[in-house]
Amino acid sequence: MVNAGISEQRKRQLLRYIWEMDSHGAAHALTQIAMLLELHGEPRAIVQDFQVAGRQVAALSPEQLELLVADGPSDATGDPRPGTLPEIPASALPTLKELLDTNGSSMLETLQEKTPEGLLEMLLVPGLGPAKIRLIHEGLRVETLQELELAARDGRLASLPRFGSKTAQKIRKGIADLRAAGAPVLWGHANSEAERLRAALLAQADTVQVAVAGSIRRRNETVRDIDIVASVSGSPSVVSAALAHNLYGVRDVLGGGGRTLTVRFKDGARMDLSCVRPEQFAFALWRATGSNAHVRGVLDRAASLGFTVSGDDLRDANDNTVSVASERELYLHLGLDFIAPELREADGEIEAAATHTLPDLLTNDDIVGAVHCHSQYSDGGATILEMANAAIALGWRYLGISDHSQSNTYAGGLAREAILRQHNEIAALNAGFEREGADFRVLQGIEADILPCGRVDYDAQFLDRFDFVIASIHSRYGMDERQMTDRVLKALDDPHITILGHPTGRLLLTREAYAIDMNEIIQKAGAVGVAIELNADPHRVDIDWRMCRLAKQHGTVVSIGPDAHSPQGLENISLGIATARKGWMCAADVLNSRSAVEVLDFARARRVAAAY
Repeated sequence: MVNAGISEQRKRQLLRYIWEMDSHGAAHALTQIAMLLELHGEPRAIVQDFQVAGRQVAALSPEQLELLVADGPSDATGDPRPGTLPEIPASALPTLKELLDTNGSSMLETLQEKTPEGLLEMLLVPGLGPAKIRLIHEGLRVETLQELELAARDGRLASLPRFGSKTAQKIRKGIADLRAAGAPVLWGHANSEAERLRAALLAQADTVQVAVAGSIRRRNETVRDIDIVASVSGSPSVVSAALAHNLYGVRDVLGGGGRTLTVRFKDGARMDLSCVRPEQFAFALWRATGSNAHVRGVLDRAASLGFTVSGDDLRDANDNTVSVASERELYLHLGLDFIAPELREADGEIEAAATHTLPDLLTNDDIVGAVHCHSQYSDGGATILEMANAAIALGWRYLGISDHSQSNTYAGGLAREAILRQHNEIAALNAGFEREGADFRVLQGIEADILPCGRVDYDAQFLDRFDFVIASIHSRYGMDERQMTDRVLKALDDPHITILGHPTGRLLLTREAYAIDMNEIIQKAGAVGVAIELNADPHRVDIDWRMCRLAKQHGTVVSIGPDAHSPQGLENISLGIATARKGWMCAADVLNSRSAVEVLDFARARRVAAAY
C-alpha cells in the first residue's frame, strides 16, 4: 500500500500513473530503449543498465511500483530497503521515473524518431538483434526489410565482415519465420513481392493474363497475403497446380484439385493463386480484389436484379452466361458506375455508384509538387539542387524544402544561422531556374516542432521568413488524449502554421499512434485554414484513408507529403495518392494539386487575416 504519509491527492496520482503505465509497460519501454541504444552503438555499460532495469521492473508488483514512485529505492535514512525494492541502475532511474510520472519517455521517443523506420521493422525479425542490424546498416546502407531480403539473396549480406553465408541464411530464415507467423508487412514490400511473382507466372507458357488482386490492389497500408489471378489457356485446375509447382522456392501447395491454390514459399511468403479461363478473368479479378464485404454487397445487388453466380461466371435470369469483358462492364450490368479498387471497402461506395455520386478521384497527373522534403541541412541525404532535379524529373513545378527546426536536435534541427544560409541558397537556385526559363520553384519551409506546451518552435518574427510551416510532434508522445489534443489545438491557433504534419505519430508495425482526438483536430484545422498532412512515407501513411474521408467531410484540405530524405523518397507520393483516392479525395481536396502561387496564397491567408 501507499505510505500513510502521502497525501490523498498524491495517492490518486500514483494510482493513475500505475493504471496508465504498469510494471510490464515500463519494463517494455526500458527494454526498447536498451535495444535502440545498442542499435545506435552506445556504450555497452549503458545498454546493460537499461536491460537490467527492464528485468527488475518487470518483477515488481503494483504496490512496489507505488513505493518506487513515492520514495525511490531507499528508506527515510537513505539506506536501501532490502527485500522491498531492487536497486535500479542509476542511469536508468530518471527514465523510469519519467515513465511513471508522464506515461512516456523522452529518451525512447528521441531514439525512435532518429532511427530509420525500416530498422525498427527489422527488429521484428526473429534472430536479428540490434547489434547485427547496426552492422548491416553501416556496412550496406540497408534501411528497409525489403532491402535486407535482397541483400541476403544476392550475397552482399554474406560478404560483410563477421557475417558469412550461414548468418545470411539465418537472417533469411528469420524473415521467412516472420511471414509464416502471419505478421503483416508494409504495402510496398508486399507489392514488390507480388510483382515478382506476377512476372514469374506471366513467363509460364500457359498463362494469358496475370494480375495482382486482394488488399495489395486495394492499397491497404499493410498486407498479410498476396492474391493473384491468372487466366490460362488450358484447364484451370490442371494448369494452376503446374504453375504453382514451377515457381521458384515453393515449400508446399495447399488445395490441390481445384483452380484456386494457396502456395507457401520457403521465404515465408504466401500466395493465393486463382486460375480461370480467359473469358472469366475480369469477374475473377473483381472477386479476388475484394473486400469480402464489398463483394457480398455487389452480389446481393446482382441477386436482387435476377442474376446468379456460378463459379466465376455471371448468369442472367434465364441461366445464360453473361459476358463480362472487364470490371467496368460487370458494374454496368448491375446498374453501377465503375468503382475503383481503392474504394471497395463496403463504406458507401455501392450506394454512391448506384446514384452516380462517386467522386472524381485524384490522379497522378493532378499532383504538381510537394512540400515535405528534407535536405542535407538536417537529416536528408541529398542537396537541395539534387532534390529539385528529382522533382523536375517527376514533372513537378515546385518542391518545398522543410528541414527540421532547432528543437529537434537528434535530426540535425537548424539554428537560425543555418536557416539564413539555406534561404540564400534557395534564392540563388530559384534565380538560376528563372534565368534558364524553367517552370520550377523551390519553396522555403520548415518542419517546426510542436513543443509540449503547444507552442511552435521559433518566434513569430522568425516564422514570418518561411513560405510555409509544417508543424509536427516529435516528443512527449505519452500525453493522455486530452493533453495531446489540447497541445495540437493550441498550435493550430498559430497563424504561421500551414500544415499539420503526420498528425497521429504512428509508425506502421512498430509504434502505435499517440492518443489524440483526430475528429476534433481535423474539424478545427478546416475551420482555421490549416491543411492536414497525409504523410506518404510507407512506414507512416499518416493520416490513413479513413481520416481522409473525415477531412473531406469537414472541408479540410489534405497535403500529401512524401517526407522525402532522398531523391528516391519523392516516389513515396504514389502511395499517398493511392491513400487519398481510398479516402474518396478529389484534386480539389489536395493541396499538392495547386500551383506554387496558390500554395503560397494558402499559407499567407492566415497570416494576413491575423494581422487585421
